[in-house]
Amino acid sequence: MKIATIVTITAIGCATNAFAQNPDAKYASYPSYAGEDLELTVDSKGTHWRLWSPEAEAARVILYPTGLNTAATDTIDMSRSEKGTWVANVPEQLYGSFYTFSIKDKGKWLAETPGVWAKAVGTNGTRAAIIDFETTNPEGWEKDKGPALAHINDAVIYEMHHRDFSEHPSSGIVNKGKFLALTEPYTKNPEGEATGINHLKDLGVTHVHILPSYDYNSVDEANLQANQYNWGYDPYNYNAPEGSYSTNPADPATRVSEMKQMVKNLHDNGIGVIMDVVYNHTANNDDSNFSLTAPGYYYRHRPDGSYSDASGCGNETASERQQMRDFIINSVKYWAKEYHIDGFRFDLMAIHDIETMNQVAAALKEINPDIFIYGEGWTAGDSPLPVEQRALKENVAKMPDIAVFSDDIRDAIKGHYTDAADRGFATGKPGLEETVKIGIVAATPHPQVDYSKGNNSKFPYAAAPTQIINYVSCHDDLMLTDKLRKSMPDATDAERQRAARLAQTIVLTSQGTPFIFAGEEIFRDKKGVHNSYKSPDSINAIDWNLRHQNADQYNYYKELIKLRKSHPAFRMTTAEQIQKHLKFDKVTQPGLISYSLLDNANGDPWKEIKVIFNGSDESRQVKVRKGNWIVIADDGQINAEGLGTSKGGNVTVAPRSALILALEK
Repeated sequence: MKIATIVTITAIGCATNAFAQNPDAKYASYPSYAGEDLELTVDSKGTHWRLWSPEAEAARVILYPTGLNTAATDTIDMSRSEKGTWVANVPEQLYGSFYTFSIKDKGKWLAETPGVWAKAVGTNGTRAAIIDFETTNPEGWEKDKGPALAHINDAVIYEMHHRDFSEHPSSGIVNKGKFLALTEPYTKNPEGEATGINHLKDLGVTHVHILPSYDYNSVDEANLQANQYNWGYDPYNYNAPEGSYSTNPADPATRVSEMKQMVKNLHDNGIGVIMDVVYNHTANNDDSNFSLTAPGYYYRHRPDGSYSDASGCGNETASERQQMRDFIINSVKYWAKEYHIDGFRFDLMAIHDIETMNQVAAALKEINPDIFIYGEGWTAGDSPLPVEQRALKENVAKMPDIAVFSDDIRDAIKGHYTDAADRGFATGKPGLEETVKIGIVAATPHPQVDYSKGNNSKFPYAAAPTQIINYVSCHDDLMLTDKLRKSMPDATDAERQRAARLAQTIVLTSQGTPFIFAGEEIFRDKKGVHNSYKSPDSINAIDWNLRHQNADQYNYYKELIKLRKSHPAFRMTTAEQIQKHLKFDKVTQPGLISYSLLDNANGDPWKEIKVIFNGSDESRQVKVRKGNWIVIADDGQINAEGLGTSKGGNVTVAPRSALILALEK
């Protein structure tokens, strides 16, 4: 759940001013503009602006020589144009200049804004910039492509924050906290082990999911020495990169160029880039770029005219309105085309309507058939949008090209996210077996899964396993290491690491798409802070010395990822395949799950794979049919090629561990 984000934006001060009346009916009559020239165009005939503001009484463009703290050099009156837009033109190509818009509303000129479509901005994003994007492309950009995947569940997703990943002194990275951190080759920790991009390659993940990288509101780019930290769930300029992640926030081209360099270097190393996008709310209300160009239109309201607040952040956007829907669709298209982004994770996706999300997916698939979209299938509060129209987890079957996070498997494996002390299947709590099985079959219909016993879901909501993201931990709430320390207070870290291995083995072998949080593979923690959205680097930064200290944990993760990538049986693509090839064994002991992947499932070279999970703190006996089995995982150890052999029969499954056996024929 995006509980952390709720606290995040509330804490940094969402505005609360509201409209005196509910204007929703009026907004329905607004014309929409679908042209691709909104905001700014520079061509051989000069510089051209187009602003969508149907109710404005007048509009103007203000020109500046720099991005901050200088007087205007010119003010250009805009002329009313088609479909609610205003236009202005000058015959010169004003590269290097900055500008803002201002509209007259109810007899008053509103505050200046860079507009909603600013693609390049100066320091702190208050002024839009005019740059030549062709000059920002790295060498070879025209041939740059991300990894090609047949299906989303061929991915292994690694969620990271720019600062977390590179800021610690042990990272060996020069450009700490910057886009360029992921362009530095051969970085090492003090023990000589890989960090940075080489760590990602060695681990075997296919995609990095990077926390918000658009220009957000909470970090003062003019005072980076203050070392402010934020996750970035407070959007300001949706279509320009965040300046604090560049080496020079004052230069609009630098942040664009350096983000592209990051993407290209990841692509050159076989790793895709997923962008975390937050179209569901803005950092400000009446002072947002949306409100300063088309007051009220982009947001939902309560009957009394106040802002509705399904985000828990003071407002929620109205994706069902055509111009907002177009904005979301065209924004992700822009990132996919201009920055070659390979996937998008939608924050609080259920605030958006199903039709918008399906159009997002269709538009992106036209650009890149391998692109994928997933999101949080919940809201943080109620919304005027009818439940049946929301892009909820429960409605994901209506969105065939979109996936949602499985809170079923998350809470069942490690314990409920709202209770730090609550244990889960992997930490010895009985009665969660059926909910874990819901996760194993990726919330699809299965004759051996009793959904009435599910803790979070009571029916199979996914039409296919490609619609489910499996995880136990992310940036929100207690990350896995901290959760284990809170829920297993009397255990040693070695015992907790066994539980973590079991937890991630369930995630990486379940149907659906696996997702891990950066640093879990080396047992990183956040000092028990569950909402570290603005905590210092001492809380958030990954200590890369842990790669040496917890080498066994790292190697386990690495082999687990290798196992999944090597065997398509763990990556079936239809509910019918799962029903046919995945069979649960009848076991009645608490804390025990046993199943087989049969008949070369999904074209797997192994005829049968036996997977057994023992979440209890006692050994369990399980009967396995006789055969020449390869032991893949046993007693907290794993090797994708095999640890040894077994003849089957009555086998022992060690406490808090997975036993995986493979039969070649």
